[in-house]
Amino acid sequence: MSAQILQPFGTKSQPVNFQALPPLSLYIHIPWCVRKCPYCDFNSHEAHGAIPDREYVEALLRDLDSALPLVWGRKVYSIFIGGGTPSLLSGDALSYLLTQVRMRLPLAHEAEITLEANPGAVEVSKFAAFRGAGVNRLSLGIQSFNDVHLQALGRIHSGDEARRAIEVAQARFDNINLDMMYALPDQSQEEAMHDLQSALSFAPQHMSCYHLTLEPNTLFAHQPPQLPDDDASSEMQQGIETLMAAHGYEHYETSAFAKPGRHARHNLNYWQFGDYLGIGAGAHSKLSFHDKVIRQARHKQPKAYMEGVAQGVQVQSEHVLDKDDLAFEFMMNALRLNGGFEERLFQERTSLPLLLIRRELERAEQQGLLVREVGRIAPTEMGRRFLNDLLQIFLAAEN
Repeated sequence: MSAQILQPFGTKSQPVNFQALPPLSLYIHIPWCVRKCPYCDFNSHEAHGAIPDREYVEALLRDLDSALPLVWGRKVYSIFIGGGTPSLLSGDALSYLLTQVRMRLPLAHEAEITLEANPGAVEVSKFAAFRGAGVNRLSLGIQSFNDVHLQALGRIHSGDEARRAIEVAQARFDNINLDMMYALPDQSQEEAMHDLQSALSFAPQHMSCYHLTLEPNTLFAHQPPQLPDDDASSEMQQGIETLMAAHGYEHYETSAFAKPGRHARHNLNYWQFGDYLGIGAGAHSKLSFHDKVIRQARHKQPKAYMEGVAQGVQVQSEHVLDKDDLAFEFMMNALRLNGGFEERLFQERTSLPLLLIRRELERAEQQGLLVREVGRIAPTEMGRRFLNDLLQIFLAAEN
């Protein structure tokens, strides 16, 4: 297989003709952070001094103004402000940004508005202002409560600061996500479970538990730390899933756990192949029209992005998804959901008949990676464990 070029299965003869457009979300990227973590491959840039938050917010709004014709009249069901470290924005800048967004886009009633934040003292002092600005869901990048592991990850907060940040957040927000990581450098099973138990002691509404991976173009990729082996990592994952279930959390996506009714609506829209408009440095968009689906990417460097906005050329690349892309990308996203998806959703979100992937579905079933019942398609437990193998089935080898 290594010598072959992998391409999605063929669907090029099928026309795209959407009867209804999918739900729309808005993603806003804040590109700066205090210090770049050695494992991070996101579009983040160290802030040397104060960030130009007012100037950047104005650029975001000009970007949004330029994009409005693409989403005119469509309601926005969720907003996610990610980074970088969005909590580096001042409370006033965020309030102005969200006020202006509301003036430009119709937001659904009780739209989910999430802000990513780190547990640093400066950011924590702004939590009340963020809540007042309209943020109703806070996502805290805790990663670990162990100071040794936090230092190895390049985090700038301590375990005590993480606990304090959660306490301050819970006094102002009733919908909180904690980002945790496991399989950290030299981490033991006992340490991983202790981290999780510490997080669970706060009973957050949502938790994301990510396996540390060595991503290309990161410091860890060039200078790899000593990580737990596959068996140890698998044991940690099993322990996490068991403990989360015992505390009443539903494991509804590869890395996501939620209390009943507290699924991340914004992320669910991604996984169910909904639409999203992305503004900000390096932001990506996926937008549907009656006869096509396009993807866009903004300039990644903050300076280049702001200069591009000023010149009306903030979009660095744009392309139309062909039918192959639509079918495969749908499966790549939807199969991350442990409960899978209703069969009708495939045609709704791709405009393609499910019959086109009948052979691939049958093959996945035969291998025990997929189950189909009562109009629903879902990965089996083995399919979830070997998700890449499952997705590989939905690719055809080109000789």
